[in-house]
Amino acid sequence: MSTKSAPFDELDRKIVAALIENGRASFAEIGSAIGLSPTAVKRRVDRLRDNDVITGFSATVRPAALGWLTEAYVEVYCDSAAPPRRLAEVVRNHPEIAAAMTVTGGADALLHVRATDVGHFEEVLERIRTEPFIRKTISYMVLSHLLPDSPEAGARRPSDPAEPSGPTDARSAGRATDRTAERTSQRTTGRATDRAAVPAARARVRPQPPSGAANQR
Repeated sequence: MSTKSAPFDELDRKIVAALIENGRASFAEIGSAIGLSPTAVKRRVDRLRDNDVITGFSATVRPAALGWLTEAYVEVYCDSAAPPRRLAEVVRNHPEIAAAMTVTGGADALLHVRATDVGHFEEVLERIRTEPFIRKTISYMVLSHLLPDSPEAGARRPSDPAEPSGPTDARSAGRATDRTAERTSQRTTGRATDRAAVPAARARVRPQPPSGAANQR
């Protein structure tokens, strides 16, 4: 993990929004939308990855397409001697656990479990309960998703398209003209190269605090 500082301005936010919307967008396509050259977009994406702002790229798939037709949330109650790292080891042994986290309140952990059917879910639950430090579990079956477009439901969350950033003075206008010429010269080769550099379908982004920095190239 990088320890370098991670400046994060409005152009970075627009690049991140574009990659969340479509992780396979080329640098040329992103640059055309926000007013940067493909090279400038690539340089910023590389920096965002180096600084662990963009943590990776992945495909978002409907769970039902993979046969996961049943899902539930499971509260796990442990003996006081069970450390979180031991829970993490157990979670990795069950591929049906889509997400897991320690929580406040009465339960020690909350698991998001996907299964092919109720019988499969019961089997997973029995396996989890065999761990010696797990005292009890309480399960909540999911009936429907109130936000069907959310990542938790297996769909990409729609985001607002990035707005092109217009020049604010003569110097900015000159830069915009240069970028347009650069985009024109690199459009043919940029698409194939850029798509290879951004290979997957969705960007995973570490949340960043609001920034008051002005748009910078």
